[in-house]
Formats: sequence, structure tokens, C-alpha cells
Amino acid sequence: MKSVREIIELHAFGVCSAIGEKMGIASTRIRMWFIYISFLTFGSPLIIYMVLAFWINIKNYIYSAKRNPLRYL
Repeated sequence: MKSVREIIELHAFGVCSAIGEKMGIASTRIRMWFIYISFLTFGSPLIIYMVLAFWINIKNYIYSAKRNPLRYL
């Protein structure tokens, strides 16, 4: 049976891991700080997280559409 952490990491948007890759910081550390900041500011970073998740999904969609050879058939 999968642990809760594995399920969350598979189905999350990947915002923390994308930030970690760009900045060279472990994604678990970024997730931890995101949770701390969310508690301290009563959840306002959730808006930023959702905007970044939307941006990453749109970027992936655009990149996959450009590389799809079946799109032009």
C-alpha cells in the first residue's frame, strides 16, 4: 500500500519540485517552508501556489502541443 506522501507527490502539481530544481534546493525543504508560511499567513500562499500550478500546466501543454507530430495530420 502506498504511503500518503507518495500519493501526494504523485498527484500534486509539482510546483515545489519545479522551484527546487530551478533554485537548486531540495523540494522537501521548500514544501516544509511553504507549509510553515501558510500557517503563519493564514493560507495566503495558496493563491500563489495555484497560480504557479496553473502556469506550469499551461507551459507543459504548450510544449507538448509543439512537439506532437500527430497534431498536423
